[in-house]
Amino acid sequence: MNEATLMDLIINPDKVPPYVSFAILASLLLIILALVVRGAMALVPGGVQNVVEAVAEFVLKTCHDSIGEQWGDRFFPLIGTLFMYILLCNYMGLIPGFISPTQNINMTASMAVPIFLATHYYGLKLHGPMYVKHFLGPIRSMAALPLMGFMFIIEIIGHIARPITLSVRLFGNMFAKHLMLGVLGLLLPAVVPVLVLGLGVIVGVLQAYVFALLSILYLSGAVEEAH
Repeated sequence: MNEATLMDLIINPDKVPPYVSFAILASLLLIILALVVRGAMALVPGGVQNVVEAVAEFVLKTCHDSIGEQWGDRFFPLIGTLFMYILLCNYMGLIPGFISPTQNINMTASMAVPIFLATHYYGLKLHGPMYVKHFLGPIRSMAALPLMGFMFIIEIIGHIARPITLSVRLFGNMFAKHLMLGVLGLLLPAVVPVLVLGLGVIVGVLQAYVFALLSILYLSGAVEEAH
């Protein structure tokens, strides 16, 4: 986006795509939440601090269980931010007049691509040139060179597919939920809202958890020793 285009969007906010507006709103809400919690920190948590600490402890435990304490602590800020941001974006679609930014493929891709880049950044940073061993399969010998070459191609394709699957999985589920809510709301307006809103709450947290879990597993595979 060039300077003229950015200035045009500032002057004419109606040209900003809705998912961008709500994505920015989600970011601002999380920043405000963090400032409020930090300003009201207490030894005995209560209210908002209690909820935020429960979510943070859940994500931290997931990181520790998936990748160990050392790397879990290191990746926790990234994974925790992703989880809370996706969760908030997902739940925005449950508010009348709002939409879920995550029901747009551009939004989900903007989170999946950095995870892809971070995975290989840490892999190369930790293992150096030996990171290539992660792509050669378990059998390594001169006699197995054709198999190693085949495994390398398969692994490269698999790694390239990761950001695509991360993006499409979250986008597809949130778009389908929004579409189902609209269709069923027209058919059964008196019954569906409660049922679908309950389903939306479950789907929202489940998709945020799946995205965060897959992200930490991808990072785990990059920093562990190749076998």
